[in-house]
Formats: sequence, structure tokens, C-alpha cells
Amino acid sequence: MQLSLLLLLLLITSAFALTTGNEKRQSQAQQPTMGFIGCSMAENVAQGYVAVGGKHMWGPYGTGGLVVQSWTNTRSTSWQLFDRQVQQKYSGRKPTEIWVMICIFQNPGATYDEVKQMIGNARQHAAPGAKVYVTGQPVYPDNPTSCFLAGAQGPQMTVDLARRAGNDAALNVTYPGDFKLLRGEVQDGCHANSVGQRSLGQQAVAFWG
Repeated sequence: MQLSLLLLLLLITSAFALTTGNEKRQSQAQQPTMGFIGCSMAENVAQGYVAVGGKHMWGPYGTGGLVVQSWTNTRSTSWQLFDRQVQQKYSGRKPTEIWVMICIFQNPGATYDEVKQMIGNARQHAAPGAKVYVTGQPVYPDNPTSCFLAGAQGPQMTVDLARRAGNDAALNVTYPGDFKLLRGEVQDGCHANSVGQRSLGQQAVAFWG
């Protein structure tokens, strides 16, 4: 009798361990595999991405105000925030793809060397061999000078830097296109309202799924 009970307990324990292991693997398989860095504009994209049902990329994780210079030091508090997201939200699984949004304040703007440093750091914090996407912050086709934070020419400057990086074979990054916001999609001249967030999310889905 005792032997039968022992065998039964062993079978139950084994079945539980197998089920738990399968559930853990299934949960990890369903986790998004694409991370991102940027500022509140990238956060707007992530918010919209989640709202339209995007599954491939991370959701927002508090990157407001984190312009290019926040990401040029690989040990910065911004990268610490990124690494905590990897550890706490995604069980230590580094993203196999990463999107870099070039965000600026009007002063100091950004240089191409800073963008290259930012991209290099992204590779260090992502999984080995990760695919890197790079974009500028959104542009405003029907009101191009509206973003007071970046300055009248700032959004286009970030796009130009992203295109330059995409054309730089040495960097091996992909420039998927411009994010765009129209007048009715902007709440303060720079940031997306709820309609704009969904628009940005749909654009992100079109860029990388």
C-alpha cells in the first residue's frame, strides 16, 4: 500500500512539473521579442501599438524625456531602466530585435556620432545578433514646425539622421520609414492624443508586425 501511494505521489509530482514547464515555455513563447528605446514619442508609439493589438514589440515602460543623450552612455539610468524591463517583465530574455527612435530636444539636438553610439549600445543590451531598426521621431506633414520641444526643424533632423544610419552599411540597421502625425492626432504640438497613438501603433504594425 505504501509503495502504491509513493508511486502515485511520484506520478502526480512529475505531471505537475511537466505541466508547469510547458506553461512556462508557452508563456515565454508568447512574450514580445522586440524591445525599443527612445523618449515619450516612442512611448506614444508603444501605447498605440498595444491599443491596436500589436504583439511583437514591448509595451510602454516609462521612457518619457529620454532623448539621444540619455542613451549614449551604456551604463546610464536609461539603460538600467531597459535592463530592468528585460529582467522583471521578460524573465531575462533579451530582445532579438530592437527599435531605436532618435528623439531630441531643440538644444542640444543630436549628432550622428551620438546616434551611432546609441545604436552600438542597443546592440550591447539586446540579444547577440539582434536586428536593429532606427527611426526619427514623428513628423507632422500638415504642420511641420509644430513640435516646440524639438524645434521647428528638429523632427525632420531626426528623420534625416535615421535615414543616414539606414544607408550606412557599417551600422547594419534598418530604416523602415517615417512616423507621421496629422493635426487632429496631436495634443500639444508634439505628442499624440489617443487617436494619434492608435495611428502610430498602426504604422508600427505596418513597419515590423
